Formats: sequence, C-alpha cells, structure tokens
Amino acid sequence: MSFEFLPYLPPLIFLLIILGSAIRILPEYQRGVVFFLGRFQGVKGPGLVIVIPGLQQLVRVDLRVVALDVPSQDVISKDNVTVRVNAVLYYRVIDPERAIIRVENYSEATSQLAQTTLRSVLGKHDLDEMLSERDKLNSDIQEILDSQTEEWGIKVANVEIKHVDLNESMIRAIARQAEAERERRAKVIHAEGELQAAEKLVEAASILAQQPSAIQLRYLQTLADMSTGNASTIVFPLPIDLLKGLAPNKSG
Repeated sequence: MSFEFLPYLPPLIFLLIILGSAIRILPEYQRGVVFFLGRFQGVKGPGLVIVIPGLQQLVRVDLRVVALDVPSQDVISKDNVTVRVNAVLYYRVIDPERAIIRVENYSEATSQLAQTTLRSVLGKHDLDEMLSERDKLNSDIQEILDSQTEEWGIKVANVEIKHVDLNESMIRAIARQAEAERERRAKVIHAEGELQAAEKLVEAASILAQQPSAIQLRYLQTLADMSTGNASTIVFPLPIDLLKGLAPNKSG
C-alpha cells in the first residue's frame, strides 16, 4: 500500500516547500513592505504574513531606535580653528513605505546627511561656542536632520556631539589663555581690595579730623601696642598738640 503514494510524494514535497517560503513571521518591532509584481501593495505585520512566491516580495523594516555613530569629521570653525568632531545619532523609521521606496538605503543616506550637516552647522560657530554651547548645537543639528529625513519616513530623535578634539598647539594656547584669565581676575580682585581699603582709610581720617581727642587716644593706643610687642627701647616722637591736649586747663 505504501508504494501507491510514491508518485504523489514529489508534488507534496514541492507544495510544502512553496508553503514554507510563503509563510513569514514578523516580530512586533518589524513591518513588511509588500510588492506585487514590482508595485507597492501595502505594509503588513507584525505576526503571520503570507507572501506568494514569484508574485510578491516582502522587505523587512525595523522600527526600533537605531544608534548611528557619525564618523569623525574635520571641521574648520568660524575663527579658522581646525577641530575633529564625532557624534552619535538616534533615529527610527516611522513610515516603512517611504523608507523603502523613496531612498535606496535609508541608513546610509541618514549617515551621509548627518556628516555633511555636522560640518555645516559647526563651521558657522567659533571654537568657544563649540566647547561651551554643545546642547544648543545638538538641538540645531537635530532639527535640520529631522526636517530633511522626514521625506524618507525617518524620525531623528536626538543628536549628541561626543568629542571635540584639538591639536596640541591649540590645547597649549587655550591653557595659556586660561592662565592669563586667572591672573587678570586675581589682579582685579586685588585692585578692588586696595580700593575698598583706601576708602575706609579716607573715612577713618575724616572721622579723626573731626575729633582731635580721638587722634590722641589712637596715638596712645599705638604706643601701648608697641611697648607690649618687644622689650627693646623705642624712641617715638611726641607731638606738641598731644601735650596741649593732655595739659590741664588753667583758665578760670
């Protein structure tokens, strides 16, 4: 009896192969762009998808966020300083149809666009802005990339500049500049202290000038301080005005 089914075995195996190649299973994070005889038919998935072999073609598209490393770029800043900059780009596909139909390789196209945009945006800024305003530059690059990749069905979520590398001569120049800035601030602080001290001395002199007895008391206090400082003999001039102030009043 078993030999009676042998003529049907090859067609059965062929049918199973056809069915196996027609069944596709797409996970939750993937979609399938289906073409029928070369024409776009629709986007299918996730789950079980049936594709007719020879008539239909399915192209898988990943919808997860992709971290794209932008290669290091030589950038000439607005103040003619050459730096080497690299960044990371986060994007995802939001329209599988446009990502497959409107651009040949959306990942490569996004990478190339990110490189040119990085050079273009950073070239409009000074070196100090590259180093101190990195968040603003990230936002500017992200907005430009997002607007240009929208046609491809791509959403650029974030751009982060990772490194801004300088040559040795520029690093030394920045170090000298920072040292000069610290010295300038120290001199300004010292000058402000001298100015405040001078103002206080003028104020004290004005008060003493209005009260002659205060000058005498200050003079005596100075003598007392010097006498307790050491045991050596000190010759100190005694103003005549001080003696007049200490002399008893004989009038009356």
